[in-house]
Amino acid sequence: MYISTDDIEEEIRNGIPGTEEIVVQYVAGYLMDLDDAAEDEDVIGVARTILDSACPSTSRNTRETQLDNVIKKLAELLKDSLDKREEEKNRSGKTNGLVRLDKVMDLSKTAISTTIGLGEGVDLESVNKGKASRVDVKKLEKQEAKLRAKIEKRARRDLYEGSKLLDQYKKQQTYEEMFMKINPLDAAAASKNKSKDIHLPSIDVSFASNRILSGASLTLAHGRRYGLIGRNGVGKSTLLRHIALREVPIPAHITILFVEQEIVGDDTTALESVLKADVWRDTLMREEAHLNAQLAELDKENDEKRFEDAREEAQTRLAEVHARLADMEAESGPARAAALLAGLGFSELDQGRPTKSFSGGWRMRLALARALFVKPTLLLLDEPSNHIDLNALAWLEDYLQTWPGTLLVVSHDRAFLDAVATDIVHMHSARLDYYKGNFTQFYSTKTERDRNLRKEYDTQMEYRKHLQAFIDRWRYNANRAAQAQSKIKILEKLPEIQPPEEDEIETFKFPETEKISPPVLQLNEVSFGYTPDKILLKGINIDVGLDSRIAVIGPNGAGKSTLIKLLIGDLKPMAGHVTQNGRLRIGYFAQHHVDNLIPNMTPVQFLASKFPGKTEQEYRSHLGNFQISGMTGLQLIGTLSGGQKSRVAFAVLSLQRPHILLLDEPTNHLDIEGLDALMTALSTWNGGVIVISHDERFITTVAHELWVCADGSVTKFKGDVQAYKSLIVSNIKAKP
Repeated sequence: MYISTDDIEEEIRNGIPGTEEIVVQYVAGYLMDLDDAAEDEDVIGVARTILDSACPSTSRNTRETQLDNVIKKLAELLKDSLDKREEEKNRSGKTNGLVRLDKVMDLSKTAISTTIGLGEGVDLESVNKGKASRVDVKKLEKQEAKLRAKIEKRARRDLYEGSKLLDQYKKQQTYEEMFMKINPLDAAAASKNKSKDIHLPSIDVSFASNRILSGASLTLAHGRRYGLIGRNGVGKSTLLRHIALREVPIPAHITILFVEQEIVGDDTTALESVLKADVWRDTLMREEAHLNAQLAELDKENDEKRFEDAREEAQTRLAEVHARLADMEAESGPARAAALLAGLGFSELDQGRPTKSFSGGWRMRLALARALFVKPTLLLLDEPSNHIDLNALAWLEDYLQTWPGTLLVVSHDRAFLDAVATDIVHMHSARLDYYKGNFTQFYSTKTERDRNLRKEYDTQMEYRKHLQAFIDRWRYNANRAAQAQSKIKILEKLPEIQPPEEDEIETFKFPETEKISPPVLQLNEVSFGYTPDKILLKGINIDVGLDSRIAVIGPNGAGKSTLIKLLIGDLKPMAGHVTQNGRLRIGYFAQHHVDNLIPNMTPVQFLASKFPGKTEQEYRSHLGNFQISGMTGLQLIGTLSGGQKSRVAFAVLSLQRPHILLLDEPTNHLDIEGLDALMTALSTWNGGVIVISHDERFITTVAHELWVCADGSVTKFKGDVQAYKSLIVSNIKAKP
C-alpha cells in the first residue's frame, strides 16, 4: 500500500489535535525518509519523543492515551517499510535493539540497547532501584541527550530552524522595548559630532543554513537614498532585519527604524499612535507632565527649607527634559504627525479613529507614518508601495525626495526607484554591488558593463583557443617546438576570467483565447452600495472587449475592488444591469490571492484539485510556464515566497482559459524579472485586460486607457500616470 506524507500528517492531526504544524510536518517528513535515519535508530521511538514534547494536552493520562493511539496507527501505516528496514539490518548483522525474548533474561548480565527514547520526567535511578540491573545511568542519560540533540538538529535543518524562530517569537519585545534598546536616548546627541556614514567592509549574513551574504561590503553614505534590488528569495528582507536588530554592527550612535509589519490595533487613535512612535519623545513628554505636577504640589508646601532640595532637583531635571524636547522639536509633533497622515490618505476624521478600526492595509500606512515621524538616521523600508494606492504613492515619492537621513528601501517598482533612489544596491551571489543613480541608470550601466565583460571573456577564450590550437599542432615538431613552448608560457600566464553571470530571463504564457461576439462584458448605469444609505458607485458605464487594456486607479476605499467584483458577478448592482456574453470566461486575480491557495498542498496538488484529469508531469509542465519549475512544484504552498505564490495563482488563471483577465494588484509580490514576464505576456495575449495597480511602469506598458475611480464615479482620464500623480501631489500641497 502506498503511504504519503499527507496520510501521516492526517493521522497526527486527528490523533493529537492542536499539535503545531511545524512539528506535524517534521515528523511526517522524518518517517517518510527512513533512509536518512541511522541504521540502529528506533524511528517510531524518535517520533514518539518528538510528539510527546509538542503534545498540547496538559493531562498526562490524556497525553499518553493520544500518543499510544497515534504511534500504534503510524506503526500500522509504516509496517511494510519498517519490516523491510528490519530485514536489511538483520542481513547486515545489525539490529535496532528491539529483540523478541524467547526466555527470561537476567538484566544484570545483559547489554542494554542505547537507542531507547525516554519520555519527560523519567527518574532512571528510582526505576532501577533494588533491581539487579547494572545499567550505567549516566551513560544512558548522555545517549538520550545526544538523541534529542540529533532530533533538534534535523528539525532545524529541514524546517528552516522553526524551533529557533518560535523561540524568537516567544521572546519578542514590545515596540517600545525594542525601540529603546536599538536606539538609546543619547544616540541622537552623540551623533552630532560623529560621522553618520556606514562602512562595513566585510559582513556575513545567514538565515538557517542559507548563506545570504559572504564577505560583502555594506556602504551607506549619510543623506543618500539606496534602492536594494534582487531576485525573490535572495535575502533582501533578511538583510534589513539584521541591520534593524544591529546583528550587523551598525555604529551605536546611528538611529535605525525598520517598517516591516502592520501595527497592532487598539483604542489608540491614529494621530496618537504616530506621536507615540517616537518613544523617547513620548517618554519625555510624560516625564515633563509628572515633574510639573510634582513642582505644583511642592509649591503648596509652606516649609520652604524642608522641600527646597526636592524642588531644586525637580527643576534641574525639568530643565534637562525641556532641552531634550527642544532638540527633537517636540512641540511641532502634532502638526507633523497630522501632515504625514494626511499625505498617506487619512482624513481629519480618520486621524481620530482608533487603530483597531482600520484594515490591515491602512495599518501598514500607519506603520509607515510612524517611521517617517520618528526621522531616524537610517530608515529601512520593505516594499512600501505594496500597501498604498497610487495617490499615497505619489505623495510618498515626493516626500522621500527630501528625506534628510539615509534611506535603504527594498522595492520592485521601477518608477518608485527612479523617483526616489540616488543609488542602487544589487544583491546577488552572496554579495552587494553598488551603482550610482536611479534604477534606469543602474539598468543602463549594468547592461553596458555586462556587455563589456562578455566581450572581454569571449575575446580571451578565443585567444586561448588560438594558442591551444598552435600548441597542439606544433609542440612535437622539432622546427616549431621552441615557438610552441613560448605559446605554452603565454597561455599559463593569462589571468583566469570567470564567465559573466547570465541574467535569467523569465517568461509567462497565457493560452490564446477564442473569439466571442460583443457585447462581451458591460456595466450599464450601475449603482452599488453596501448599505442603501451609503452609495459607493453611481451611474457606472463601462464596456470591456477582447481588445480592452484598461487600468483603474484612484484612492483606496473609492470602490476599485468593488467595481471588479461587480464585473465578475460576485456583487449584484442596486440599480442598472450587468451584461455578459454567455460563453464568457473571466480570470480573476484577487488582491489577497494567497487566501485562495491551500498552504498544505503542493502547487501540483492544488492544480489537480482545481482542474483534475491531467498527469503530474502535465501539471508540472504548466507550472513551468510561470517559472514554478523543478522541485518547487512539489513544495508545500505554505513554504513558498510571495512571488512564487503569485506565480501559482497565475498558473491557475491560465488553466481557466479566460477571455478577460481582471487583475487586482497583480504586481505586489513579483520581482522585477517576474514583472517583466507578466507585462510581456499580457502585451502579446489576445484577450481583454483590466488591472488595478499602483505600479506606474506596469500600467504604462500594459494599459491603453486610464480610468479614475473616485467620488462615486468611474471616468476616463485624459493623460498618463505621471500626469495623474503630479495632479495628486499638487492638490495635496495646495490644501491648507
